[in-house]
Amino acid sequence: MKAAFLVGKQQHEIRDIPEPVAPEDGLVLAVEACGVCGSDLRRWREGPPAGAGSYEDMDGIVSGHEIGGTVIAVGEKVPGYRVGDRLAIAPDIHCGTCYYCRRGMYNLCDELHFLGITPGYPGGFAEKLLLTHEVLTLGIVHRIPEGVSSLHAALAEPMSSVLASHDKAGTSLQHTVAVMGAGPIGCLHIAVAKARGARVFISQRSKTRLALAEHFEPDAVISATDEDFVTRVRELTDGIGADIVVCANASAAAQAEAVQAVRKNGRVVLFGGLPKANPMTTLDSNLIHYGDIMVVGAFSYHPTMHELALDVLKRGLVPADHLITHTFPLDEVETAFATAAAGAGLKVVIQP
Repeated sequence: MKAAFLVGKQQHEIRDIPEPVAPEDGLVLAVEACGVCGSDLRRWREGPPAGAGSYEDMDGIVSGHEIGGTVIAVGEKVPGYRVGDRLAIAPDIHCGTCYYCRRGMYNLCDELHFLGITPGYPGGFAEKLLLTHEVLTLGIVHRIPEGVSSLHAALAEPMSSVLASHDKAGTSLQHTVAVMGAGPIGCLHIAVAKARGARVFISQRSKTRLALAEHFEPDAVISATDEDFVTRVRELTDGIGADIVVCANASAAAQAEAVQAVRKNGRVVLFGGLPKANPMTTLDSNLIHYGDIMVVGAFSYHPTMHELALDVLKRGLVPADHLITHTFPLDEVETAFATAAAGAGLKVVIQP
C-alpha cells in the first residue's frame, strides 16, 4: 500500500509499504478521507523529530488524525465490528488508569498517545490504517451515521474540540461570542456557537478567509487589518464587551486583546496553543481580577464529543461543504500541505 512519510522539513515521501494485517484483536481500515490539521502543518514546517518513525526500521512519520474510512478486515476476537462498517477515528489514546482517566478526564491523560503524532503510532495519510486493540479499547472510534460521507466524517475530529470548548463556556442564546481567527477552526466556532443560539462576531486579518467565513453567516465581520478588534467589539455590544471571546489562533497578541474585549464576568477561551518555542503571553491581570473574568484553556475533548460531532454533521448543523474547500489524492500530499499553509481556503482533506 501507499503511505506518505514526512521525512524532512516540508518534505513528504510516498512509499510502498507492506499491507497491514488485522491481528486477532484488531482491524484494518481503508482510509477514505483524512484532514490536514494545524498541528500537521506545524510538524510539516519543522520536520519529524530526530529518530522518529511510524513503522519499525523506517525513518519518517505518517501523519494525519482526522480520519474517515471503511473496515476491510476484522480479527476473529474483535466483537462489534464487521467488514463494511464505516468508521470515524480521532487520534487520542488514553491509558485508562492514571489520575485523570479514573475521573473521566481522558483528554488530560498523563500517558496520552496520538495517532499520526506520537512516534510509533502511524496516522491516516495512507491507503490503509491498522486499528489495534489499544486503539479500539482506549482510543476514539465511532460509526459514521447513515447519510454522512467519509469526507464529511473527517470533520468530526476538529469539531469535537470546538463542541467541547463551547460546552465548557456554556454558550447559549443569551451570549455574544467573538471569535479571533477565521481559519477552519474559527469557522467551526461560528457554526457551533450559532447552533447553540449565540450571536457571533468573527475577526481575521486575511480578506480571503474573511470572505470564506461569511458562508457561515456570522452576525458581524471584523477586518483585523482595517479595524481595532477591541474597539469594534465594544461598539457592537453597546460598550459592554463580548460575553465570550474565543482565541482560535496561535497568537499571544490576540490573547491579550481578548481580555480587553470581553465583558466583566465574561469568559476568554484560549483555544489555539502558542508555539512551544515561545509559549509566554501577557494578560492584563487587573482587568481579569477587577472584572471577574474567567480565562480558560481548551484542549482536546471527551470521547463523547466525537460521537456528538458526527450527529451534528448528520443533522446538517454545520455547512460541511463550505468548510472543505480543497481535496487531494495521496500522491499530491505536498500540494495539499502547501495549499493549507497558504491559507487560500479552509479545510484541506486528503483522500487516499
